[in-house]
Amino acid sequence: MKRILLLICASLATGAVHADDIFTVAPDLWDRPRSAHAVLGQPAVRQALDRYLARPAGRLVIHHGYGQDPLLQAEELRMWLMALAIDGARVSLINDVRPQEPLKIEVK
Repeated sequence: MKRILLLICASLATGAVHADDIFTVAPDLWDRPRSAHAVLGQPAVRQALDRYLARPAGRLVIHHGYGQDPLLQAEELRMWLMALAIDGARVSLINDVRPQEPLKIEVK
């Protein structure tokens, strides 16, 4: 029991990622023309931005799959975030999502 508590405290102290800090972008965003309204209308984007704005030193990480299409989607999402006044230097891309999985936005 003592060991489990120690592990939990250690993970909290190191800033481990919590599931509620990762938001999955619905694939249907890419099935229609995009606009600022459409991007902000995505619940995952809205929730991630709300969490990000609550953290003055926050960062956003867009997790995408391998290949050209997932990378282009991640880059486009990053551009939309920048168009919505998010500092591009605080948004990074990581290609660590399995094939056929949607993009994810992580708030750090």
